[in-house]
Amino acid sequence: MFWEWSLLTVLAIIAIFLFIKMFYFKSITAKEQRSNEMMKLTLHEAEILIRKYQVQLQRALGNVDILTDELNKQREEIKMLKQRNSKHRIETDRLQTKIKDLEARIDALL
Repeated sequence: MFWEWSLLTVLAIIAIFLFIKMFYFKSITAKEQRSNEMMKLTLHEAEILIRKYQVQLQRALGNVDILTDELNKQREEIKMLKQRNSKHRIETDRLQTKIKDLEARIDALL
């Protein structure tokens, strides 16, 4: 009789221990699943943000390319204007010297 009660008590304690252990691991598993779900959602949101910023970056780079082209065109135009300006100055200086020569001739004739 003692052995039966002892065996029954030991089996009951083992059953209770295993039952508690089962609920403990079940709760840990549920926490891990929730954590994994949150991680998946966070990663999905991060992917969406990365795609959004990628599109914005591509647009900005396209705008930078357009602005660079415009800047290069303006630089070329400035170079051309400087060349024209220097040609006009040379021409003006040449004409000024010619005018002085002619004035000198006129003064010599008078």
